[in-house]
Amino acid sequence: MKDSKTLNLTQSAIIAALYVVLTIAISAVNLASGVIQFRISEALTILPFFTAAAIPGLAVGCFLSNLITGCAMLDVVFGTLATLIGALGTRALRKNRWLAPLPPILANAFIVPFVLRYAYGVPDAIWFMVITVGIGEIISCGVLGEMLLSALQPMKDRLFK
Repeated sequence: MKDSKTLNLTQSAIIAALYVVLTIAISAVNLASGVIQFRISEALTILPFFTAAAIPGLAVGCFLSNLITGCAMLDVVFGTLATLIGALGTRALRKNRWLAPLPPILANAFIVPFVLRYAYGVPDAIWFMVITVGIGEIISCGVLGEMLLSALQPMKDRLFK
């Protein structure tokens, strides 16, 4: 039993670290935040399809990424909440690989625009930001997430015991 707890903690930590590294890398070209965002780390939100250990890993990774990249406190809190909700939803929909990316897409598309408005004062219409953030999430979670899922599927038993 102790080994499975250690494995889960290790997997969570690795996922959190990957999320942070990918977010910082894409932040270097200014694509991780704003009205139009393409956070490639969001592709990792497909990982709860394989393991529940990904849920805290993604939440901690998002939290740390938002802190490190200098996000407003509302963004740190609600951005992390959006990622957590998305990860929980992906885990709940793990029986259907095509629906699994949907929760993080929707959570971010509907939460992040309010963060942009109230934490950063972005004047764009909320519906416009739902669309722009949603498109970025479709690319990150839907397209890249499904590609990641396909790449990991053959190795799932070795990677996610």
